[in-house]
Amino acid sequence: MFEDKTLICKECGEEFIFTAGEQEFYDAKGFVNEPQRCKNCRDNRKQAARGEREMFTATCAECGGEATVPFKPREDRPVYCSDCFAKSKGQ
Repeated sequence: MFEDKTLICKECGEEFIFTAGEQEFYDAKGFVNEPQRCKNCRDNRKQAARGEREMFTATCAECGGEATVPFKPREDRPVYCSDCFAKSKGQ
């Protein structure tokens, strides 16, 4: 029933594909308008509306390196840098 459509982003002017799967999703949700912006421009708008996140610096509990995190570290909980956090999740 649905076929991929090529649309033009009203923000950047680039072409983007409105896939059949996305069209089915829009139809199921009752959305009547096609997207006006490409995914990149939609993501940028969401980020701008959300505002800049405050970042905090902490010492990694594993390697002792510097870690930048989007939450205020507490003394009673360990904080890990990106590398150490990824290693702990991979185990």
